Formats: sequence, structure tokens, C-alpha cells
Amino acid sequence: MKFSLNWLNDHLDLDDLSVSEIDDLLTFAGIEVEGIETRGAAIDQLVVAQVLISEKHPDADKLSVCQIDAGGDMPVQIVCGAKNYQVGDKIPLAQPGCELPGGFKIAPCKMRGIESHGMMCSASELGLADESDGLLILDTEASPGTPFSDIVTADTIFDVEITPNRPDLLCHLGLARELAALTGRKLKGNIAHHSDASKASPAATEIIDIQATESCPLYSGHFIRSVKVGPSPDWLKEKLEAVGLRPINNVVDITNYILHETGQPLHAFDLAKLNGGIQVRPAQDGEKITALDGESYELNSSDLVIADGEQAQAIAGVLGGADSGVTEATTDILLEAAYFTPSGIRATARRFNLSSDSSYRFERGIDPLQTLAISELAVKLISELTSGQADEKALVAGETPSAPANVTFAHQACHQLLGHNIGDDKIDTILTSLGLTRNGTTWKIPTWRLDLSRQVDLIEEIARVYGLDKIPSRTCGTYAPASKEDKIYAANRSLRDQLVYQGFYESLSVKLIAESQLADDPGKALKGGLLPLRIKNPISDDYVYLRPSLVPSLLSIARHNVNMGNSALRLFELGTVFSATPKGQEIEQSNLGLLITGDREPRSWKQAQPETLDFHDLRSVIESLCPGQDVQINPITPQTGCHLALAAQIRLGKSKIGICGQLTPARAREFGLETPLLVAEFNASTLNAARSSNRQYAEIPRYPASNRDIAMEAPADLPNSEIEAVFAKINDPLLESFFLFDVFADPSGEKLAADKKSLAYSVTYRHQTRTLEQAEVEQAHKKVLEALKKALPVVFR
Repeated sequence: MKFSLNWLNDHLDLDDLSVSEIDDLLTFAGIEVEGIETRGAAIDQLVVAQVLISEKHPDADKLSVCQIDAGGDMPVQIVCGAKNYQVGDKIPLAQPGCELPGGFKIAPCKMRGIESHGMMCSASELGLADESDGLLILDTEASPGTPFSDIVTADTIFDVEITPNRPDLLCHLGLARELAALTGRKLKGNIAHHSDASKASPAATEIIDIQATESCPLYSGHFIRSVKVGPSPDWLKEKLEAVGLRPINNVVDITNYILHETGQPLHAFDLAKLNGGIQVRPAQDGEKITALDGESYELNSSDLVIADGEQAQAIAGVLGGADSGVTEATTDILLEAAYFTPSGIRATARRFNLSSDSSYRFERGIDPLQTLAISELAVKLISELTSGQADEKALVAGETPSAPANVTFAHQACHQLLGHNIGDDKIDTILTSLGLTRNGTTWKIPTWRLDLSRQVDLIEEIARVYGLDKIPSRTCGTYAPASKEDKIYAANRSLRDQLVYQGFYESLSVKLIAESQLADDPGKALKGGLLPLRIKNPISDDYVYLRPSLVPSLLSIARHNVNMGNSALRLFELGTVFSATPKGQEIEQSNLGLLITGDREPRSWKQAQPETLDFHDLRSVIESLCPGQDVQINPITPQTGCHLALAAQIRLGKSKIGICGQLTPARAREFGLETPLLVAEFNASTLNAARSSNRQYAEIPRYPASNRDIAMEAPADLPNSEIEAVFAKINDPLLESFFLFDVFADPSGEKLAADKKSLAYSVTYRHQTRTLEQAEVEQAHKKVLEALKKALPVVFR
């Protein structure tokens, strides 16, 4: 939420504190300041100017050529694209040499052949608003040439992250209270938190009928007649613009001002558009309402609505209806002030994916005893700014929720828990500054601090205001054995480090993907009927499903890199994936995803055309992740609809740990790639368990090895994994290792039958305690040949 320093100064004198000091006060009190922005500061060469002449540009329909009085001897010529000004209006003019927020420097230029010596500015261009529809029209008596800083007050905006347990800080009055407690200062004045009962009267049920008292314990309405809806005064516009709101009209602006001033949401209905009394009731299943955002919402019985005698006019606590909104034609209004229970508002807001300023506060909990008092303040402001006539009394239905219960507190408990004696008087001063009132051994909790319900809550507040940095440490760190989470973190850290050492870059992506990306999941064939998880309220078509695989995210990142001219990629991501059983049980697990493509080595004068990465490079990476383990890459048939041209299952012994493959050339070309695009994905838990198993170490061999080659013809469709499986089963202590070093095939059939391939393996034999004799090697080699011939359809050459 954004807070204006000038606005805070209305409640508390902070002039002697620097911005950094206020930042530190809030941060060390547990209130995170996410950003600080200066608005309306003095800008050199920015002056008040007046439009003297405005003519159409001869060569551009959307541009105008203006003569501007900037206080000099001669008018200044400016080319402008805005349309919201008239001759005689005063506007801010950035002259040549002026540097606007964001580093934009103004210099003379030609626009479609016409010279322009400056720029007429909007509020957003000057940093006075987040957005604007045109030039900033100044309502000022200042003469042309007056420095802009003389008429616009500088302000500092704090962007503060408010935790859900502190809804009292979602307004300027709340943050001012907090700063008063932290600095020991007094508020300049306080808004009454208890209304005068004489200014309210019970409403007849035909006027206000609460049919859901659990969801709405209190509802009030105040009639204000003969209002004149129009622009708000400058002071009100400035306050709203300071916190990023766009002024609309005096009635709506007052409700927004009250919201950001006190935290109490209000809503104004056009009385002429209401038929009959107000009903606070559950919506009917299938009932529809068009809200102020222009969208139509279908409601159900769990939603609460504000209705008249004919239809729903607002989604209670969330958003008003378009049919009863205040417009310039409005003359009579009904001002709503209510207390809605947080759980109901939260459920409705989440279901519709709506987060309005009102729902954000109601779902966290507002001060239940300030509702009627704040309504009185709003009625007074509306009456003053619209010349309206308010009824003498507000109409109230329901009962004000009870105040928070008193909390028993013992000073000694505070000293013991903090391990430091702050002093009883200091404790009392801190609690009093927070709005609490002592009554013997109990403390009365202010109605705006609904989060304080236990003694330990009060102790936490004392420590926070006193300063955690002032409480000395009493104990040193103690030993704690590694937890399961610690071991998982260490294992994942080891995985990351190894991949980075191999030239990979780690990617971090959102956990949501588009429906079109589901086909990029390479493991669909291995998931045994598991389904992807669709979210209920997607924020866009690009974020519809929780990702069932990391590969779609890696491919999206690869596309971005290729578009930026980087086509040699080694990417990995370690993250969570999601799926569901046909019965709806949700499953999530940690996976490791890999993607490689492009040149094997960087291009250079020595190697202008490097070899490209292929499936064997991917396999080498996979095997390196499980040193000393029995890693098997078993080919499988890619599932229909999947984008894999080649696919293989990754096995570790008897366990399936993942899948790897190469995307189809057509899919690779969609990414702008002509090189193979290879991916792999593992179950990270299974992979880490294998990596952390006890490794066997052996000393470097002392005796020489003996090598033999095996050349054989085999069927072209015989996978290498089957040959490796036969080698692995040969139980001979002299067989140390083997590897494939040559493959030959001739699809034409001229040199070798088209359905055959020629394979050559190198086999190593060694004895650990002595040098082998030739006869021993020949006997062991014969045993290997016999095993291969017996198990496989091969012919030795």
C-alpha cells in the first residue's frame, strides 16, 4: 500500500525526521518498506505556461502546433499531441534542458517538419500520478514563467507491505498511530471511534433488512439529498493522486479518501436508481450482477449482496453494481457503511479473483466500532463538498460487534520471555502508546487491534516498539542435528553446483503454464493416468495449468533466449511439478529438468563450424549425475500428441527416475532452431537418494590392463541398452569395462545389409593383484563372446 508523507503529517509531526529515518523506524518494527518515491520535487526548467494559440499541424492529423506564453519576451512554439486543453489553459511546460523523472531530457526538435521548443506535460510525466489521460491543466493564478515547484508541493511516497495480521495499518491514520508509538509522539488529533447514539436511529425493516446477520452484523445508511456531483477540490485530488488513485467525482473521491484515511470502506448508491428498501441477503444461485468494472458475475448462495426490492445492486464488501453507481446526474445518494465478517468476503473475492480496496480490508478485518463514526465524518464531507442536505440521523440495522476481550498481563512474564528487564514503567508506556488501557492486571485492547488476544501478543508488541536490537543476547547458538529439510537442501545444492560446473545455467520460472504447453510434457506416457491441474481463476490464457513438468517452462525460456540471439543453451531447473489422480487427489513433487541445444563448443577461428550437441551429450550429462551407479537409458515409443521424436526412460537399477528425449525437428524449428533440441526430467528425490548412497572407492590400479576389440553384425533395430545389459550380467572378475567406439550402417544395402548395423566394442581386462597372462585374457574374452552370442542375434566378424 502507498502512503503519502504529507498525508501522514496531517496526523503526526514528522518534519524533523528524514525519509531514511522513517524507513528504518518502520523496517525495524517489522513493517517492510518496499519502495520510496519522491513526487513533485523541484525540477529545473519546468514552469507554468499558458496556451495562446493552438492550430492543426499541416502534416499530422493527431498533432497541434501551439504558441505558448512561458514568461519570456516571445511566445514559444510547441508541437503537442494532447487534446484535453483549450486556448487560455495553464499547463506545465518543460523547457529545453529540463530533465523529467526517469531521466528523460528535453531538447529542441522537429516533429513532422515543425520545430518544437519544449514539451507540455501530463501528471504522469511529472511523477504526480501513475497514469493520466492528457495534459495536466493547472487551476492557478500563477503567472506564466512561475517555477512549477512554487505551486506543487513536494511529497514522498512510501510503498509498504502490510502483513495480513495488521489490517489496522491499511490506512494513513493506522500508520500514523504506529509511528506515534515508535517515536513517542502525540497524534495531532484523532477521529472519534464511537459514534454519538443520538445521530443514529434504528432502521425499519422495510428500509434496511439484514437477512444474513452472521455475514453482516451491522449495516447503516445515510440519505444525502440535493447533492451536486462534480470535480473534487485540489486538496482532495492531490491526496488521492499521491496514493495512485484517479479522481472521479467529489462523492466517489470522498469515499476513497475515507478508505485510505481511516481504513473503513464506504459505498454511495444513486438513490434514484434504487427501487424499495435495502436488503442485505445471500445471493440466489445463478443470480447475475454487472459490477462497476463492467464485468458480469454469476453469484451463488454463498455470496452476500446488497439488493433493493428488485435486484442485487452490489456484491457486499467487494464491488458495487453498475446500475446504481453515482454519476454527474445523481442528485440524491444513500451512503453505506457496514461491517462484514472477513471469511465471507474472502471467499467471494477469491472465487471471482476480485481484490478491490474494500475487499482487501474487509477480508482482513476492520475496526468494528468505528463504522458509524466514520460514516458521520463522510456525511459531513459530502455535505460540504456537494452542497447536499443530509438527513439528521443515519439509519442503522443490526448490532455493533463486541469489542476485543481484555488480556491479562504480568510484567514478570515479559521480563522472563525477553530475557531482559525493560522496566515496568517502560512497558506501561509502550502499551499505552499502542492504544491499550490498563485496568489492574488486565489491559483493554483497542478495537482496531484485533490481532492482540494473548499475553504473548502484548510481549511481542513491547519487544517490537522497544527495539529488538536493544535486547541483549543471553545464549549462544546450540547444536541442532540436520533435519530432513536440511538434507534435501544440501542435496539440491550439490545438484545445482555440479550442473553449473558443467556449463549449465539455472532457470527460475513461474509454476503456471498455458494449455498449449501441455503437449511439451515429455513424461505423460509414464504418469499412469495422472492428470494436469487446472486452476479455477486463471489470470490469463498463459497461466491456466499448474505445470505437470519442468520441460514446458524450460522450452519457454529457450524460446526467449533464441529470440534474443542466443541459440547455444544448457539450461536446468529444480522445482515443483503438480498433477492429480482421476479421483482428484493432488500430487506435487520436486523434479530436475535439463535442456541442451546448439553448438558443443563456442565458435572460434580454430573451429568455425563446431559439432552440435546430440543425444550422446545428453546421456553423458545424465550419467555424470549418478557416478558409479547403474544408469540405463531404455528407448520407449513417444506418446501420440507428444512433441518428442526420440524418447527414452531413465532407470537407476530397477527404479524409474525420469525420461529424456529429442524434440521433433518441426517443434525445434518453431523455436527458430535447426539443431537438435534435447530435454530430460528426473524425480529429484529419487535422484538425490541415489547420489547420496554410499560410494565405493578403489585405489588406482597397480597392474596393466589388456584390451580386446569385438566387431559384430547386429539387427539395425537392436538397442545398445540390450547389449550393455548382457555385458553387465557377465560374471567374470577380470572384465573391468567396455565401451562402444564404432557404429556403421548402410541404408542403401551396398556395403552392409540395410537391416543390419556393424558395432565395435573395446573390452578391458585387468587383475587387481598381478599382471594377467595372455591365456587368461583369451579365456575371459571367449567367455564374453559366448555370452553375447547366446543372448543376442549377432554375428562376430
